[in-house]
Amino acid sequence: MFLIHSKSEKHTLEMGEILGRILSGGEILALTGELGSGKTTFVKGLARGLGITDVITSPTFVVVKSYPGRLILHHIDFYRLTETGDFETIGFDDYREHGAVVAVEWAEKFLQEMGSDCLHILFGYEGENIREIRFESQRRPEWESRLKKELTGKA
Repeated sequence: MFLIHSKSEKHTLEMGEILGRILSGGEILALTGELGSGKTTFVKGLARGLGITDVITSPTFVVVKSYPGRLILHHIDFYRLTETGDFETIGFDDYREHGAVVAVEWAEKFLQEMGSDCLHILFGYEGENIREIRFESQRRPEWESRLKKELTGKA
């Protein structure tokens, strides 16, 4: 686990972009945190790092939006899902296949169902414009060390 303090929306975008540039496909990103904590902003940067030029918006009402780029990004929002049946209905496992990147907002609703190989990114408030962004991975510790190096310049 390591954490970064983002001092602005621009900084959060940049962190997402850095992550997008180093992903190779097949990654599942579980984004959790309060409303307005920076999840969608981070995904916008992630998309930029994946070479996606489309405008990224929260998929709250449609649940899933997919964007082509260097890798396909499936942007999923669990906010309106309430039961395990909802999770199964959207066919989550299908999005995991084919080397795409899957970024899930409100992932806390179905973390167990998503599996333990995802990168968990937790967003929290530290002040009016400051966000704490914590990166955790239980089964893929190499993600943490690589991300730490890329995002902070420290091994």
